[in-house]
Amino acid sequence: MPLPRPIIGAAHTLRQLARTAWLLPLLMLGACSSQPPAPSTPSPATSERMQPMAWQALPGWRDDHVIAAWSAFLASCPRLAKKPRWTSVCADAEHVDPLDESGITRFFETRFQPYRLTNDDGSTTGTITGYYEPILQGSRDRHGPYQTPLYRFPNAWQAAPHRVRAEQRTLLESGVLRGQELVWVDDPVEAAFLQIQGSGRVRLDDGETMRVAFAGSNNQPFRSFNRALIERGEIDVSEATLPGVRAWARRHPGRVKEMLTVNPRMVFFRELDSDHSATQGPIGALGVPLTAERSLAVDPSRIPLGAPIFLSTTQPLSKEPLQRLMVAQDTGSAIKGSVRADFYWGHGEAAGKRAARMKQDGRLWVLMPK
Repeated sequence: MPLPRPIIGAAHTLRQLARTAWLLPLLMLGACSSQPPAPSTPSPATSERMQPMAWQALPGWRDDHVIAAWSAFLASCPRLAKKPRWTSVCADAEHVDPLDESGITRFFETRFQPYRLTNDDGSTTGTITGYYEPILQGSRDRHGPYQTPLYRFPNAWQAAPHRVRAEQRTLLESGVLRGQELVWVDDPVEAAFLQIQGSGRVRLDDGETMRVAFAGSNNQPFRSFNRALIERGEIDVSEATLPGVRAWARRHPGRVKEMLTVNPRMVFFRELDSDHSATQGPIGALGVPLTAERSLAVDPSRIPLGAPIFLSTTQPLSKEPLQRLMVAQDTGSAIKGSVRADFYWGHGEAAGKRAARMKQDGRLWVLMPK
């Protein structure tokens, strides 16, 4: 998604942001992967916002390497095939040669109908943002630089996972989470950003890499610590990035904990099984690994999770077309509406930079079985 990226909201700040739009994905609340699996049955009114289109109307369709999205679509089929409309198309997909790009293209064109998505006001353009999987440094044991914990979702809360719990600061100061530490990381700012993204990788001091994923939250509303820093005059809009907030933290080490916990929302994590390959992406809301540059976070009340989506937008900070087949495999609390999506860029620093810069206009077409 979506997690969630914080949004700053003072009127004067928003005017500044209009001149620095590339920063918004880092300031928006969306943490795509930090949302629990959501129902993927669109509302009845959704069909009114879907207009059947000819394949020729999809800009760049024939120029895309659809083979790159094929594995993501196949990964969605075990979930999709449980619905009658998708059963036969997923069964037939198993017989398509995964190395035959022209065959894959023919399969989509003969078995699917593209529908252009429209907003409630009838417009066809919406906002496309980006997200990624961060990489942190950590240890299973607290020592040396590893002093900031990521927490497990408490067992005592499992019976009522949607209950609103105390705010993050209260939970941390009360000691109620003592013993729930999953892993210790070396940077409190990166840990806070990880809560926004909702999943990530932790390179451990023993050489292993731990994959962590969203396990739950205290169900409090999100408040951006970036917003708080800007409103208090601690940083300006151009510094509202991970490097900028990290630099502020180095200048004010004694104030880091207080500032980061202005956000009442707290996200908890679980360790993914060791059989989750290092080459696989994080687990999205559909319950399958995300595919870099082919997985999309959407509003599941408007678009069925698992459905192929054709996206037409531009590269971050560019007018270069970004037109390709995607698969709806994730959700996010800020991803609301028919023409609204979050583009999964992958993991690591390069993916993070692209995600941070992405806030583009775009159009969407959902492909539905005929």
